[in-house]
Amino acid sequence: MRPTTVVAAACLAPLALTLAACSSGTSGGAATAGGTSITVAASDDTNIQDLFQKVLIPDFEKKYPGTSVKLVFDLHGTNDQANYAKLAAATAQNRAPAMDVTASSVPKAAAAGLLATDTSKVTNLATVDQKVLAAGGPGAVPYRASSVLLAYNPAKVSNPPKTLVELLAWIKANPGRFTYNSPKTGGSGGAFVTTVLDSNVPAADRDTMTTGYDKALEKDWDPGWATLAGLNPYVFQKGVYPNGNNQTLQLLSSGQIDMAPVWSDQFISGKAAGTIPATMMAQQITDPSFTGGASYLGVTKASKNQDLAWKFIDFVLQPEEQAKVADKIAGYPAIALDKLPAATQAKFAGADTQNLRPGYNSDHATDINNLWDQNVPGK
Repeated sequence: MRPTTVVAAACLAPLALTLAACSSGTSGGAATAGGTSITVAASDDTNIQDLFQKVLIPDFEKKYPGTSVKLVFDLHGTNDQANYAKLAAATAQNRAPAMDVTASSVPKAAAAGLLATDTSKVTNLATVDQKVLAAGGPGAVPYRASSVLLAYNPAKVSNPPKTLVELLAWIKANPGRFTYNSPKTGGSGGAFVTTVLDSNVPAADRDTMTTGYDKALEKDWDPGWATLAGLNPYVFQKGVYPNGNNQTLQLLSSGQIDMAPVWSDQFISGKAAGTIPATMMAQQITDPSFTGGASYLGVTKASKNQDLAWKFIDFVLQPEEQAKVADKIAGYPAIALDKLPAATQAKFAGADTQNLRPGYNSDHATDINNLWDQNVPGK
């Protein structure tokens, strides 16, 4: 679950109802065969809506006069499942779908064969991490990423932990000065829980649980649950956990705790906005690292205007636009960090933007949320 900042009106209706109502503000219509207009469908929080609507799409239309891009946005992914079903149906019936480019459920669409796969048209893929590219599936193109980092107050923590073992030792040596939100309420806490569980999971089992679902392998988590329950006396408020990413950050910013796992983009954006003290710092741990991942774009297989759709995706991966992704939402660039300006690179000090350890399959992730409720609080 990602942090939410409400700054704009949302488009909550299914795609078929919003094509005319939720656009980038251009005069372009829905996708036309071989034409100069495409439709981009996306879902997430309003910061992503603003990224497309106020940055990427206007820049593309300026770069290519005479083209137009319509944005169909589904706030929080309320209609992701319904829109995916519509895309699948359109593809099966060989008719034009409601979008030419999708930024929603892309790995799922790739796995189902709903995306065009000729990514050779995306010239800026050369410096994209191949593991991240492969994780999206055939035709999926990463365009931004984020990970969870260990944030800390350097005035209180002069030598922050570098590994998970060191972090667990620090928590017990500094009772009440660390916490994480319950995994059901936010991904930063979920990443901490997942990382503790992972420390006892064989690599082969972990790979299986990342790409598929095998409930029997969840027995590997038992030592991790015991470790997490054993932290209750040492976390802030002794077994009572924050409700969401924001509450964790508020505790850190107010000085009530000295260390916590946080989303990279939320932490960087908060420092830039002044809601998190500028003195706060963050870094990635190792053995294992906290989880992270990419967000993807894909050209729909049934689109009648794939050339322009690929051109849009290639444009989003240009260094100038990737720098704007970093500046606008503090998202990790999909391309190599050294292709961006020095000032942009400096935003990600302490973060390994090209090392994104994936989380579990969604069914396993749901099990983690439920099992945490049973195994950890108050134990």
